[in-house]
Amino acid sequence: MENIIEWIGYLASFIILVSLIMTSIKKLRIINLVGALLFAFYGYQIASPPVMIMNLGIVVINLYYLKQIYVSSEYFNIMPFTEHEGYGKRLLDFYQKDIQAFMPLKNDVIKEATHRFLILRNMNPAGIFIATKQDDETLAINLDYATPAFQDFKTGAHIYDSHTETFKQEGFKRLIAEAKSEPHKRYLEKMGFEPQSDDQPIIYQKNL
Repeated sequence: MENIIEWIGYLASFIILVSLIMTSIKKLRIINLVGALLFAFYGYQIASPPVMIMNLGIVVINLYYLKQIYVSSEYFNIMPFTEHEGYGKRLLDFYQKDIQAFMPLKNDVIKEATHRFLILRNMNPAGIFIATKQDDETLAINLDYATPAFQDFKTGAHIYDSHTETFKQEGFKRLIAEAKSEPHKRYLEKMGFEPQSDDQPIIYQKNL
């Protein structure tokens, strides 16, 4: 039994360590919460009130901030940028490695795009959206990327829920995107896109 309790302590330490390498605040809070719960249980089992009480306090703190993430209202704003504008290009360069792993971007896509904007969340740069008009009714999404601190689907939900009225006013009836990686595929499905074929890459579509 003592060996099991000791391994629970190691596991709790490992989970808390993993939480600290998360770039997403939400993931950090959730994983840290699990680790703190295990550590509180470990403290109880070894009869160490300081360990148990401190980690229960961490649990409460994580629950508080998770509630803020899920419940609190946030301010979103759309900021268009041109192909020559420095800030948008610098964000693309800064997150290039992460973007290429999630949704590879062609070098000339910014120049050819008809829609380029940053998504601001509480005035912080939370996402980059680039798309090209394919025809009068179809907008092809070249990039829909959320910066690491805001990868909790809220940024994407703002585009595909709140901002769709703007796309409709421009005459678009559908959005299409190529699923270029497994995480991107899961993201598109989460945002309400549906696969249109079994070809590679799979084309996803969302009707407006």
